[in-house]
Amino acid sequence: MIEKIKQSKSEKILLVFILILGIIAFGSLTIMKNKCLFVKQYNPEKFKFKNPENIAILNLPCGNVIIELYPKVSKNSVKRFKMLIKSGEYNNVAFHRVLKNILVQAGDLEFGKKNNLNYTYIGTGKSKYGTIDSEIDNDFDFKKGSVALARGNKKNTEDSQFFILLEDAPLYEGEYTPLGKVIYGIDVLKKIKHTEKSEYVLRPDFINSFSMLVD
Repeated sequence: MIEKIKQSKSEKILLVFILILGIIAFGSLTIMKNKCLFVKQYNPEKFKFKNPENIAILNLPCGNVIIELYPKVSKNSVKRFKMLIKSGEYNNVAFHRVLKNILVQAGDLEFGKKNNLNYTYIGTGKSKYGTIDSEIDNDFDFKKGSVALARGNKKNTEDSQFFILLEDAPLYEGEYTPLGKVIYGIDVLKKIKHTEKSEYVLRPDFINSFSMLVD
C-alpha cells in the first residue's frame, strides 16, 4: 500500500514536471514565432509635435515608426518624399535590403511592390517621376535613426528609394541626401526581416502604410 502511494506521488511529480516543460517549450516557440512580442507600440495621437506637418508615420509589421522630416535641410527632396507618401506610393513596398543593426532600405516602386515583386531586379527600380538632384548637407550628422534618399553610384540620381540607419554612419555625411530622423520606433525597425548570408532578403517584410500625420 505504501509503495503504491509513493509510486502515485512520483507519477504526479513527473507529470507536473513534464507539464512545466511543455509550458516552457510552448512559450519559447510562441516567442520565436512572434517576432513582434515585447516591441513597444507608438501611437502618434498620444504625442505632441512641434511641426506636425513634417511628421510621417511608417506602419510596419511590428508597429509604427515615427519620422520627423527636415524640409529646411533638403527642401526639394523632402517635397518629393512627402508627395510619394501622400499618394500612397510606398504602401505594400518591400524592405528589400536589410543589413542587421546597420540599415534598412525600401522604396523600389517598380520592382518592390508586394503584388509585383521581382527578385531579379529589385533594388534597381525607380518611380514614374524621374530622378532628382542630390541635396548634400555637410552639417547633417548621420546618426542612428537618420533617414536619407538612396542613390546609384553617382550623385543626382536620387528617386524613390530611401534608407534608415540603425547605427551611426559618419562616412555617409556629404554623400547622401538627408530627409529627417526617426524620433520613435527604432526597435520596430530592428524587427524587419533580415538574413545572415545576404543583404537582400527573400520573402521580405513590407511597408503596411506610409502616411503624413497632417495631410
